[in-house]
Amino acid sequence: MMAASDASSPHVPVLIEPLLAAVAPVRGVWLDGTLGAGGYARALLEAGAARVIGVDRDPDALALAAQWAPAYGARVTLRQGDFAALDSHADAPLDGVVLDLGVSSMQLDEAERGFSFTRDGPLDMRMGREGRSAADIVNEAPEGLIADILYHYGEERASRRIARAIVRARGEASITTTHQLAAIVARCLPRPRPGQIHPATRSFQGLRIAVNHELDSLADGLEAAERALAPEGWLAVVSFHSLEDRIVKRFLQQRAAKRRHVNRYARTDAEAPPERPFVAGAEITPDAAERAANPRARSARLRLARRTTAPAGPADRDTLGLPGLDATGGEVR
Repeated sequence: MMAASDASSPHVPVLIEPLLAAVAPVRGVWLDGTLGAGGYARALLEAGAARVIGVDRDPDALALAAQWAPAYGARVTLRQGDFAALDSHADAPLDGVVLDLGVSSMQLDEAERGFSFTRDGPLDMRMGREGRSAADIVNEAPEGLIADILYHYGEERASRRIARAIVRARGEASITTTHQLAAIVARCLPRPRPGQIHPATRSFQGLRIAVNHELDSLADGLEAAERALAPEGWLAVVSFHSLEDRIVKRFLQQRAAKRRHVNRYARTDAEAPPERPFVAGAEITPDAAERAANPRARSARLRLARRTTAPAGPADRDTLGLPGLDATGGEVR
């Protein structure tokens, strides 16, 4: 269909077709805050965006983009950084912001990044390659903190049993690889039935989120998008699990007014300013064809909203659903 979907891109953008249809006509300046392999950025450019600012904390994503971005000339601007501060990467009010949350297929496929329990590699999980790694947490954190990370960020009900097993195992030898950790977790849980997820799925998710401070970054990024978007600008967020989606949903419940069907004969007050910074848009899940073609899409959910002229402001963090776990100090706020 377009450059973003051809064989040169290892990442198939999830829900890209309904996203482009919902925001059509695509125009102006967009910011892709999770550039990855460039699937969304390239699709937006092919659909008519004047320019895309591609932001990613992973230096590998920027190195990959350097291979395809020159074909678009000045229409692509690349920035290394966290989308939590995406407004600092925008040089003018934006016409759209897209965020594809979680770990990318590219990162999962690289064993040396340590994100996947199916590929043996160093237990790392750092998207930006700086800060504490998953191995640091697993080998140094108190048992209670490890259990809280697995429970609050991974939604793992057997978190305390797994944390005890991790502490017991590290007492004999440091846990340094993904297969080591996956084996420890698997021994704590029943053997999965056909069609069930791997026993280590939730534990790896929890550690990854803790290592990269993903949920706090998401809340920061949503506020940053509110500040960066021009009136009528689009916010598009694709999430893959309930923790992410809950934050996006509650943010929009706070900051967005629902679409209203107005009687065309009724008098309107053109001078009345909008009360909220966004108008809620569509909530879209993949259809059967996309789920069959792209297994990554199965749990995906796209939420859309459009910026109004109301002033930006901070969200109420207490109602966003943030677990409030400090992976460095062990406090639950």
